[in-house]
Parts: sequence; structure tokens; C-alpha cells
Amino acid sequence: MKAIVTLMAATAMIGLSACDREDRAPAEDDVAAVDAAETPAATAAAGNSMVGGAEMFADKPIATNAAAAPNLTTLVTAVTQAGLGETLAGPGPFTVFAPTNDAFGKVDKATLDGLMAPAGKDNLTKVLTYHVVPGKMTAADLAAKIKAGNGTAKLKTVAGEELTLTMDGDKVKVAGMGGSTAWVSQADVMQSNGVVHVVDGVLTPTL
Repeated sequence: MKAIVTLMAATAMIGLSACDREDRAPAEDDVAAVDAAETPAATAAAGNSMVGGAEMFADKPIATNAAAAPNLTTLVTAVTQAGLGETLAGPGPFTVFAPTNDAFGKVDKATLDGLMAPAGKDNLTKVLTYHVVPGKMTAADLAAKIKAGNGTAKLKTVAGEELTLTMDGDKVKVAGMGGSTAWVSQADVMQSNGVVHVVDGVLTPTL
């Protein structure tokens, strides 16, 4: 009987994550039957997030967590190619706008191949560090900075050039030099050395 109740609880939890989920809380008996250590609530309580289906541990650095996310493999490859892995494993703190594999997929293939080639290392490093801002800035911090700037916030990146942030409703838009833009698709992925905001585009500085 306990196994059946546990299965019912797990099914209810999965249903809550669907797009057309019912607006009801799971029954108290169902919740009680699920091992608390395995529930999303327990993960949230531990300060961990899920990115691409992989758990991001708040007590591990950006480089380690990113390497575990299946939707950030292109970014991790680029970071390795640029020799920035040790930096992103360092104490920081950093705020990283992390492009997904799909974001890199929007980049012209010839351009991306050029960046990933050994001869393109300097430009690749500049592109990657253009996604990194010194200090830890949560979504609330970004929103407050945008509000204080009357709808616009300028962030100085490690690359030396600025990103421009605006908001559309509760969504944050990040604009780079030369017209590159990205939206924050997942905010506040906490790390031991900062915070990651997953974005749907690659931002480009002046190259």
C-alpha cells in the first residue's frame, strides 16, 4: 500500500509541472508519502536549481555546475577552448549570462567556427567574458537597477564593455554591442562563486 501511495504522490508532483496543470495542491497524504529528500521542494530549500534537467548545486562553482548541464555543452566547450574554466571555478563572485546550446545555434556557423578555431581564441575570450559581470547580481538586483535607471541599466562586463538591460513585464532583456540581444530564460541559478542567469542568445562585444 505504501508503494502505491508513493507512486500516486510522484504522479501528482509531475502533473503540477505540466503547462496545463490543475490549480490544486496535492493531497496531504500524498505529500507525506514522498521522501522529502527527493522532492523539488527539498531541492529548492537546499538552494539548488535544475538546468537542462541537471541539478545545479549552490555549493559548487560555476564551471562545475555548467559542465553538468546538458543544454550548456557548447558554452562549456567554448570556455574550455578559451582557457576560462579555472577563472569560472575561482572565488568570484560573478554574474554570468549563460547562453544555451540553442542560443549558440543561432550564431552564423562560419562565425562560430571562426571563434572556436585556435586562431579565434582572443575573440572567443572576449565574447565569453562579455557575458560575465563582476559581483553577484540576482534577478531582484537587476530589476532594482533597471528601475533606478528609469527603465535601463548598464552593466560593465569583464570584457570591458557594457551590457544594457531593460524589462518587458517581468522578463529581462539583455542587449550587447552591435544589436545582439538575449532574454533571460531562467534566473537565479545560485553558485558558490556567484549566480547564473540562463539566456537565449549570444551577446557580442566589439571585435
